[in-house]
Amino acid sequence: MSRGLSAQERALWARVAASVRPLAGRPRPPAALPAIPAPVLPPALGAAPIQTRQPQPPAWPPSRPSPPVLAATLDGGWDRRLSRGAVRPDRVIDLHDHSLAHAHQALAMAVEDASHQGARLLLVITGKGRADRPGRIRGELSHWLEQASIRRHVAALRPASLRHGGSGAFYLVLKRT
Repeated sequence: MSRGLSAQERALWARVAASVRPLAGRPRPPAALPAIPAPVLPPALGAAPIQTRQPQPPAWPPSRPSPPVLAATLDGGWDRRLSRGAVRPDRVIDLHDHSLAHAHQALAMAVEDASHQGARLLLVITGKGRADRPGRIRGELSHWLEQASIRRHVAALRPASLRHGGSGAFYLVLKRT
C-alpha cells in the first residue's frame, strides 16, 4: 500500500525535477508528478480509526561507539613498555594450529576468564602464516575482538614485541573490572 504525496512533497519534487539536467540524447523528465489518488478502503465494521505513533526518543542518550580495537589509545607509558617488550603478560593463549571455529571459541573463553580474574595483559599467539598461505587466525583476530561479548573486556590490541613472538603474536590489553 502506498500513500500519496503531500503538497509540500510535490512542491519539493517539482523543484528537484526542474534542477535536473538530462543525459545527452534523453528527454527532460516531467516537472511535476501526475496526481495519483490514494486508494479508498471500505471501513471495517466496528474498527477503531488507525492512530499513528510518534517515535519515542531513547530513555538515555546513546553512548558513543568504542573505537576499533586496533585504534584504541593507551597512555604513552603502556605503549612504550609494550613496544619494548618490557611487560610480562598475565596470561598467554596459543591459537596457533587451531581451526578458526575452535580458535574463536578459545579466545572468547580466555578473554572472559582473564577479565573476571583481574588480568590486564593477555598475550595471544596466532602464528605468522606462510607466504603461500597467510595466517587466517591472525587475519580474523581483530574481527573477533569487535564482537560485543569480547569487546566489552578489551581496551586495546597491540602487536607483540620480538621478545614475545613478533608478528605472530599480539598483546591484548584488558579493561579494569
